[in-house]
Amino acid sequence: MSNKELVQKFYDDIFINGDLSNLNNVMKENYIQHNPDCEDGRIGFEKFIKHFLSLKPKFEIINISADGNMVYVFFKCIVNDKHINKVCDIYRIEDDMIAEHWDIIEHNVENKKSNNSNGLF
Repeated sequence: MSNKELVQKFYDDIFINGDLSNLNNVMKENYIQHNPDCEDGRIGFEKFIKHFLSLKPKFEIINISADGNMVYVFFKCIVNDKHINKVCDIYRIEDDMIAEHWDIIEHNVENKKSNNSNGLF
């Protein structure tokens, strides 16, 4: 499985379907987290994702790209059926598992007015 396919499966299983049963097979136990709202480690991610999934997120993946051991996911995320977030997640893959994560999030863009006609996504 390619790094890109690994991250796509991670999103499909966990973020879209809410299924954590395969997490041990895709994420390293000592997972490094750079989002200040999430603790390090697989256990820290599990705590975070269980709360996040309670917000009933809906995902629309715009693009997944990979460069070596880095995978970039750009997506639209709607939480609580009202707030739209524009997100780019960045993952480092090591030994065929997710080892590290960074993110860039633009929160609550649903009322954002654009100065061009290109749209936010």
